[in-house]
Amino acid sequence: MIYVNEKEQTFHLTNGKISYIFRVMERTNILEQLYYGKAIRIQDSSVYLIERDAHPFNTQFEGNHPSIKEQGEQEISVYGKGDFSDSPMEENHYKQDDIPQFAYLIEREVRPSNNQFEGDYTSSLEHVKQEMPVYGTTDFRYPALEVKYSDGAQISQFEYVDYTIQKGKTVEKGLPSTFAKEEEAETLVIQLKDRYSELNLQLFYTIFKNQSVIVRSSRMENTGTEALSIEQLMSMNVDFPDADYEMIHLHGAWARETHVQRNPLLTGVQHVSSTRGASSHVHNPFLGLVRPETTEAQGEAFGFSLIYSGNFLAQVEVDSYQVTRVMLGINPFQFSWNLTAGESFQTPEAVMVFSDQGMNGMSQAFHSFYLNHLINPRWAKEPRPILINNWEATYFNFTEEKIMEIVREAQNLGVELFVLDDGWFGQRDDDSTSLGNWTVDERKLPNGIQNLVRKVHEEGMKLGLWFEPEMISKGTPLYEAHPEWVIGDPKKRISHGRNQFILDFSRPAVVEAIFQQMDAILEGSGIDYVKWDMNRYISEAFSSNLPKEQQGELFHRYILGVYDLYEKILAKYPDLLIESCAGGGGRFDPGLLYYAPQTWASDDTDAVERLKIQYGASLVYPLSSIGAHVSAVPNHQVGRVTSLKMRGDVARFGTFGYELDPTQLTEDEKIEIREQISQVKEQQQLLLQGDFYRLKSPFEGNDTAWMVVSKDKKEALVGYYRILAGPNPPYKRIKLQGLAEDKAYHIGGITRYGNDLMNVGILLSKNFTGRAHEYWAQKKEGDFFSLLYHLKADE
Repeated sequence: MIYVNEKEQTFHLTNGKISYIFRVMERTNILEQLYYGKAIRIQDSSVYLIERDAHPFNTQFEGNHPSIKEQGEQEISVYGKGDFSDSPMEENHYKQDDIPQFAYLIEREVRPSNNQFEGDYTSSLEHVKQEMPVYGTTDFRYPALEVKYSDGAQISQFEYVDYTIQKGKTVEKGLPSTFAKEEEAETLVIQLKDRYSELNLQLFYTIFKNQSVIVRSSRMENTGTEALSIEQLMSMNVDFPDADYEMIHLHGAWARETHVQRNPLLTGVQHVSSTRGASSHVHNPFLGLVRPETTEAQGEAFGFSLIYSGNFLAQVEVDSYQVTRVMLGINPFQFSWNLTAGESFQTPEAVMVFSDQGMNGMSQAFHSFYLNHLINPRWAKEPRPILINNWEATYFNFTEEKIMEIVREAQNLGVELFVLDDGWFGQRDDDSTSLGNWTVDERKLPNGIQNLVRKVHEEGMKLGLWFEPEMISKGTPLYEAHPEWVIGDPKKRISHGRNQFILDFSRPAVVEAIFQQMDAILEGSGIDYVKWDMNRYISEAFSSNLPKEQQGELFHRYILGVYDLYEKILAKYPDLLIESCAGGGGRFDPGLLYYAPQTWASDDTDAVERLKIQYGASLVYPLSSIGAHVSAVPNHQVGRVTSLKMRGDVARFGTFGYELDPTQLTEDEKIEIREQISQVKEQQQLLLQGDFYRLKSPFEGNDTAWMVVSKDKKEALVGYYRILAGPNPPYKRIKLQGLAEDKAYHIGGITRYGNDLMNVGILLSKNFTGRAHEYWAQKKEGDFFSLLYHLKADE
């Protein structure tokens, strides 16, 4: 619920789980941040507000997965009592004269600094926590907003004008966005105006009824007559009053994505970012702040995630007074946006999560929120087909006969979807040719795609197809006709990556041309699934289509073009399941989850390496979004040999599939795979909708453990993994989490209560009392060992 004290000009967003409080400062009319964290109660008995009007939002996808086509002003009446610690989001109509005061949250001491007003020694913005700070005007910290005016000046001051409150939440056309029904959320829109120009700034804050989440974004509009340049506009800024935090982020590289790193904050600036044109393998658009004592199970955790797939900046600045500033948004590096008269610019959304239940609580808040308010409801809670991909089975070397052999064998194992990967188009026998020529290679598929789809469907399976639509190879008809459609300065060297070049998706004509080619394949074919790949970054950011003053727009316009192509495809094929991929996890971000409910987390399919990749990804992303497959051994990326059981036990905690040639399996392996698939199908709803807990970190030792618990706490699945065997090991046990203390759970042929399993744990060692000879005779488990425990409670 949104509480507004118009007399005091304070704003309090709360839902009984979190509170976010800010106010309008006297004299400057700048927004001051007062508090963000666990829900607090206001000290007086009532608040009063002004009644407003409201109307609902338009949506594109059925099930309220919206893409706004028109936007109007929307306001609602909001009244509330002072004690809202467990209520909120209901319209309780009270009006009294007692006005709550937040003066006790304001900190102003005289410090050496520049002050805005002569004779006023506490008017320095350097010592004020702010909502949308600018550089200068007495604040020397890094800004969230920077504008260059037509005369070259960069001095701004955005002052409060008004506010509105909206039911539900808008979704911006052209950008992936979260969504909510009217009864699920409320949105506060703050109107600011630049003191020195005709620039208006809107700040959007959405609070959700049942989520520990606030979503923020910004929109700047030029209502003047002169063009200006936006040099930086963050989606969110929040200033914390102290620096007693540790920073968590996800880093990596190709084949080792989403590794967890946690370090204490230092005085100065720390950031993670991308300058590659994609969110990247190197850093994920996520930042966490946790207290030093915070663990997976307890303590405060703040999470910040950007719904964007391009260049981003997630920055923490600790100033000399130990105030911590967190910013998240489009990376200002090589970014500028020419804002002409009458135009506006909208930032991506930033998701802010708070948990006082440790990092597991933070992750569960992200998971629940993205499943309910970001991912298309067509797929968010639906079981995904178990697939097999032919890439590691055949690479480029396949025929229709070979494909059908794989399909028939996979169908006998219980696989539901066959994915034909790279190599089916043009004359694609290696990675040096044919991208941008999306026509069937009749040497490999002489009867065409439609005939292949028909055959696969007749076998009782679905068919998926690989595309890399953003790329082009030299020598293709498209390249020969439009060499200017390649990103890069034609007068300078343009680098290649994986022997390919990048199409300029900032040009609508390029997006339309690729859509027409993809549509020619998809239309009438009955294809069920698309794997959308992207295998190189932008390194020479230049568009022959943009004038010099707009070259700083290329990175952002490019990713808007990518979103546009997704929109075009899904508008015509709304039931198409898309898995996003970028050389694995090079674009694993919430932006693409809006369009593609699952992401190929990494090209590395080794079970041991996947423990780290999937563990890290789970900090932000629900298990159903993490593509996880069982591959052949020796593993194609690291050469390691792990058991089929361990490979399956790791992949179980993700969107499950296979990367191998089933015609090469032994009969014993086929029996084991049938059992794996049977268990996955049985437990799919648990994995899709349950609460995920990380129990032991692969970054801290030789063991990894995690578990999923159903919402009703009647079922759980626990995974335990040991990397290397050791001699004469100590006794070990796993303490579980999230169970009902008083429920009796059946596990391994015995019954144990939830409080027993959470406090004593599962004992991994065995009892050989009176049978010591059996200990020495038992088969040694060896390296790369795993166990699964399936718990079910009495009805």
